Amino acid sequence: MPNSPSEHGFATGEKPAGLAVVGAGPAGLTAAVTAADHGITVTLLDAGERPGGQYYRHPPPELGARTPGAQHRNRRAWDRWEQRLRRHRSTGRIRYLPAHHVWTVLPEADDGGWVLHAVAGDEERVVTVRARTLLLATGAYERQLPFPGWTLPGVVGAGGAQAMLKSSLVLPGRRVLVAGSGPLLLAVAASLAAAGATVPAVVEAATYTAYADRLGTLAVNPGKALQGARLGAGLARRAVRVLPRHAVTAVHGTHRVTGVTVQRLDGAWRPVPGTGRRIPCDALAVGHGLVPQLELATALGCAVRRTADGTVALALDTRRRTSVPGIWSAGETGGVGGVKPALLEGRLAGHDVAYELHGRRLPPPTRVLARRLARRRAFADTMAAAHRPGPGWVEWLTPDTVVCRCEEVSVAEVREAVETLGALDSRAVKLLTRAGMGWCQGRMCGSAVAALAGREEAPESRPLSCPVLLGNLAQLPGTDVPGSGDPGG
Repeated sequence: MPNSPSEHGFATGEKPAGLAVVGAGPAGLTAAVTAADHGITVTLLDAGERPGGQYYRHPPPELGARTPGAQHRNRRAWDRWEQRLRRHRSTGRIRYLPAHHVWTVLPEADDGGWVLHAVAGDEERVVTVRARTLLLATGAYERQLPFPGWTLPGVVGAGGAQAMLKSSLVLPGRRVLVAGSGPLLLAVAASLAAAGATVPAVVEAATYTAYADRLGTLAVNPGKALQGARLGAGLARRAVRVLPRHAVTAVHGTHRVTGVTVQRLDGAWRPVPGTGRRIPCDALAVGHGLVPQLELATALGCAVRRTADGTVALALDTRRRTSVPGIWSAGETGGVGGVKPALLEGRLAGHDVAYELHGRRLPPPTRVLARRLARRRAFADTMAAAHRPGPGWVEWLTPDTVVCRCEEVSVAEVREAVETLGALDSRAVKLLTRAGMGWCQGRMCGSAVAALAGREEAPESRPLSCPVLLGNLAQLPGTDVPGSGDPGG
């Protein structure tokens, strides 16, 4: 079969693909298909079993879901992209490698291309892919801000709750409070309520009046405003309260969540004394937006920028090229914007790579796509600015609140590293306390550690984007893994 992986080991001798795409979510898949439409040979690698990324998830067939796409908007359009992927696979134009986790990318010494090293399947087979150009569409993960009790069973990420519902048809609880900040909260609450959960409230730390400062952006994105209004109206019909400028500042329970304390916040996100109220629930879905996943890009030296919500994303030019020649980006890696901008950006990136490789003039429709993307990106920036965490959130922490769940590092330990031992940034805190050295490598605690250290979170440059067996590292053919001499990685 032309699409079965043949790169078992490191000496394949195969002709490099024209383009390697890492990530088969909305951006990665549309980029791969569009590039293949232009005659480029593409290798598409993804850690998931099926394309779709975090948004278009698939329940297992054995669950017998009658409407597996019910939790997805525009599912039919996505199905058409999957059909185009299958057609390109049948002709050999696209080699699709699911369950392949790319753990590092190295420059090709001979011809200026790229060598991608991956592990495949449960047995973690060694796989190597070579390509002339590279497109990173690795998506994003949830940003979490700790609070007392957030490690109790029953506390899940807001996006995690939605993922449970989409991929496993499971609710995190019967009475689920949704909290944090960002537009995802309304969608999660609506999905949970529609699936049968009782949602007592949506607790939003920011305020929706912040959108009033960007009326021009709202005017050119009427669909987004209408979508928000529909979600709000649907929640109102189900008697779900929306509490802006509030936050969960404590979770109660011994072995599992039994309730939460919600407090009103001031403009800097500091809890207002005397405003606490207790709300019974058996689960909490909480999140504060998304963070671009950049490990592969930063290890390769791609430049980054600070976004409107304080996270770090790749710095891209108008053709979605990174600062490193031969590397493109599409989707959340260039800034979190949601599924529709990701679909648009993937299509445009596929055209951009084709232009670079073949010198073909871009078709006129790309101008329309580019204008549409610019509007979507402007709205995404508006959302990011409106929901950016205020500095006062650290005041809802107690000394014994766990900051780093992997290494069980408390607020008191981090503050001791800063105030007593002289740590000046999150990297020094990591060396003194091990915060960020666990399984998640700081993805869960990085924002909190940086805030407690009085610094903005800096992009991490890690030599490995996932855990790798030492035997796999030993098989690298005489190359040094980037950053392997860094004792703090």
